[in-house]
Amino acid sequence: MKKTFYLHVARSGVFFLGLLGAAGVLAQPTAHAQPATAAAPAPALAQQLDDFVRQYEKSGRFSGTALVAGHGNILLQKGYGLANREQNRANSADTKFRIGSLTKQFTAALVLQLVDKGRLRLDGHVADYLPDYPQPAGGQITLHQLLTHTAGLPNYTAQPNFASAVMRTPHTPTQLVALFSTLPLEFAPGTQYHYSNSNYVLLGAIIEKVTGKPYAQVFQDNIAGPLKLKATSVDVWEPADARRAAGYETSPNGLVPAPALDMTVPYAAGAITSTAPDLYRWSQALDGNRVLSPASKKLLFTPLKNHYACGWIVYKAKIGAEADSTLTQEHNGRINGFSSYLVRVPQRQQVIVLLDNHGGEALAELRQGLLRILHHQPAVAAPVPSAPVAVDQATLGTYVGVYELAPTFRITVRQRDGRLFMQATGQSEFETEAVSPVLFAVKGVPAQVEFAKNATGQVARLILHQNGHAQPGAKIE
Repeated sequence: MKKTFYLHVARSGVFFLGLLGAAGVLAQPTAHAQPATAAAPAPALAQQLDDFVRQYEKSGRFSGTALVAGHGNILLQKGYGLANREQNRANSADTKFRIGSLTKQFTAALVLQLVDKGRLRLDGHVADYLPDYPQPAGGQITLHQLLTHTAGLPNYTAQPNFASAVMRTPHTPTQLVALFSTLPLEFAPGTQYHYSNSNYVLLGAIIEKVTGKPYAQVFQDNIAGPLKLKATSVDVWEPADARRAAGYETSPNGLVPAPALDMTVPYAAGAITSTAPDLYRWSQALDGNRVLSPASKKLLFTPLKNHYACGWIVYKAKIGAEADSTLTQEHNGRINGFSSYLVRVPQRQQVIVLLDNHGGEALAELRQGLLRILHHQPAVAAPVPSAPVAVDQATLGTYVGVYELAPTFRITVRQRDGRLFMQATGQSEFETEAVSPVLFAVKGVPAQVEFAKNATGQVARLILHQNGHAQPGAKIE
């Protein structure tokens, strides 16, 4: 996964994400999936959508594919920027991208399909299907708690040795489960919400145990094949394909190829590769009864805690000046050089797919602007971040320390050669760039950190700003 602050930021707060990303909510088009071909849209609206995306492309904040649909018609379906910088190959409408945590909604659907068939129970416990899973957790955690991130499992991608010993090494599902199965639970199952990739790895292992087939085969047999998602597959099964985008990340020297990642590691939490047209077909299929029974489909989009349902985040959004709240279903993903967003607004059959291959630092902004345009609200691209400012070494020294944002997530701030560096729990160190004397952009990461003083004038807090949310962390060292 991506060497960045692996954070998932939902509407309810900031959660450690490890190698993947997530956040989401969405919609309701036709009962049967139709080919993802663009209908004749209102030219003015289509042009407005394209012009808005191009602002992000021209400012270097988007490189990928965008698909926007409304009332069952595709309004925009285009590629922007380069799919492969070394080959000077452009992104197109059908370029293939790693989608990171968008994988979770597919895993959730596979689980609910097995529930529909009577092979799994949502109130069944982990040990019912994996008898060797350590107790007492195995007898406490239910499948529904895994689906909704309320199980209390520590996130395997947040462990201290993840980047050095796990990320680039092939792992079997059993080996992945062993990374967290003996660790203590973070809270009693069902009592809290905490986004953890471990939940979906464990669901993948349960799918394999019950079906007797590899997760990738179950996905192909039950979702990709029947829905004709011909460009969608679990990454480790995918052959070399000229349509695949290469992933890039920002560095002090500009964009560079993203670090290598063994795709057995994200597994059922984030290993799928897809295209914008296929994700649109998937969204359409969810509106009929081809994927799940009506009861399971309702459960898929019913949030339990912190707006999280089963692989989707569902909430009512106020878009622009509209008086009524708009039901939104979405999720995002982030994985070594790739970012993604899938957004659905059911009442208006609106779908937004954004796939990016250079870190996607502005996807949340882009998504919000496209939603505003669809709802006939003004949308202006956010300005490019201003040039860095100089901060003296004495001031930088006051920021050095350890800040705790959550019981299992800390950010360590260091100073070297007149520069400030930050390192999140279990992740690589990143350089920062001062936007103001107290606000710093993290290079290569869609995030900023702000330092705040207490009443005595001492630096007491770090505030992480990401995707429009602010998460404070007290200085503990």
